[in-house]
Amino acid sequence: MKDSDPLFTAKRGIIIAADVPAIDFLRKLAELSSKVPEVVAIKVGFSLALRYGLPSLVRAVNEVCNLPVIYDHQKAATDIPAMGKPFAEVCRDAGVKGVIFFPQAGPKTLEAFVSAAFDCGLTPFVGLVMTHPAYLQSEGGFITDNAPDMICKIAVDLNVGSFVLPGTRPEIITKFAEGPLAAVRPVAIMMPGIGSQGGAISTALEATRGHYPFPIIGSAIYKAPNPKAALMQFALEMRT
Repeated sequence: MKDSDPLFTAKRGIIIAADVPAIDFLRKLAELSSKVPEVVAIKVGFSLALRYGLPSLVRAVNEVCNLPVIYDHQKAATDIPAMGKPFAEVCRDAGVKGVIFFPQAGPKTLEAFVSAAFDCGLTPFVGLVMTHPAYLQSEGGFITDNAPDMICKIAVDLNVGSFVLPGTRPEIITKFAEGPLAAVRPVAIMMPGIGSQGGAISTALEATRGHYPFPIIGSAIYKAPNPKAALMQFALEMRT
């Protein structure tokens, strides 16, 4: 993450994963988040975007707070390279500030989507490893174990300064934070899987030492009996 990156003014903070079923829930979650200084962004996904339209989601957030919206297409950058430009333009026109890519379609797609994002003034977050079991080949998945390293190297060469690593796997975060990302530190590291999937803020922050940590937290907050109390507890963990 470049110091001049317009997406964040803070160099650490919580990103709220708003994978809620309706736009009214998104609005309430954004309003709650706006009262907590540790929250730096709202992340929305495909389900809300397909149901309501991406511009409507951004407007709903903007009505109640000034937090930037990050769009997670789940998974963008798995298409042909030519789709990078129209994807970025749609996100820009909707008012999105950052986009998440998991470029499993190859290096040309990675290059095209990242370049298009930069051209449209968006911050690209490049995903390296997902949170769930059996993602990498050695664990029974389809993705070869050296693919994340290849993706990381190309992304760094493209001047990407923001990455996604699994908050459920601090050893993988450390591997990249102290390995290929050490030469370009500090970078922003977004970490999904905190809370409901078993990841912990304390271990995630320790694993990102020397970089800018951004835990992603969703259902552990909005499905909690008291979402405000849950969010405040996570905020306290960020501070301490």
